[in-house]
Amino acid sequence: MMLTDPATTRRLYGRRTGHKLRQGQAALMEELLPQLTLPDAGSLDSQRLFGDDRPLWLEIGFGRGEHMAGQALANPQVGIIGAEPFLDGIVGALMEIEGHGLTNIRLHNGDALDVIDRLPDASLDRVFLLHPDPWPKVRHAKRRFVNPGPLAMVARVLKPGGEFRVGTDHPVYCRWALMQMAKSADFEWLAETPLDFQVRPDDWPQTRYEAKARRLGHEVWYFRFRRR
Repeated sequence: MMLTDPATTRRLYGRRTGHKLRQGQAALMEELLPQLTLPDAGSLDSQRLFGDDRPLWLEIGFGRGEHMAGQALANPQVGIIGAEPFLDGIVGALMEIEGHGLTNIRLHNGDALDVIDRLPDASLDRVFLLHPDPWPKVRHAKRRFVNPGPLAMVARVLKPGGEFRVGTDHPVYCRWALMQMAKSADFEWLAETPLDFQVRPDDWPQTRYEAKARRLGHEVWYFRFRRR
């Protein structure tokens, strides 16, 4: 595996803690999370995580887990790794997993780049990056996930023909993402008409962030890129 200079790729998020956990949430963290947490060290593959040879997907910063749970429910034959640094997000995902009885999700409470570092080359079939922090100020642009360093890491672990999905309602991030993806020789944009990125695909479960953006009257963009 090829490690990337942490100074150029880390610090992609802000605070990690939220409100005090309720009793049921604390119980999920204590009892369910240890069963789903990634191993502390070593390479990550489907045999190690799920005990069989199945397609692997990765969701980078899964929010409260609605999209990840929806994908897991619709695709039980797939193993999904979710990485989320915020405690509130982990709790939300655990509630989704318990509520739907999902067995095909594994979690990492931390930086998704640390997970990618441990994945073998061409080991993922799909990667999701939905409504990431836009870091709208120019001086913070290097913290955006869609930058050359993280994109090279995603390209390394995606199989040829694998799909990288990016969703955002922030116009600055939209323009930035398209600019960075256009400069990458590793990906091709799967869009032939504006509707291909203006309308959410049927197999793209809505997140609460998207629903909030719609309520506020924001436009939302749905980008799909194929690994060359």
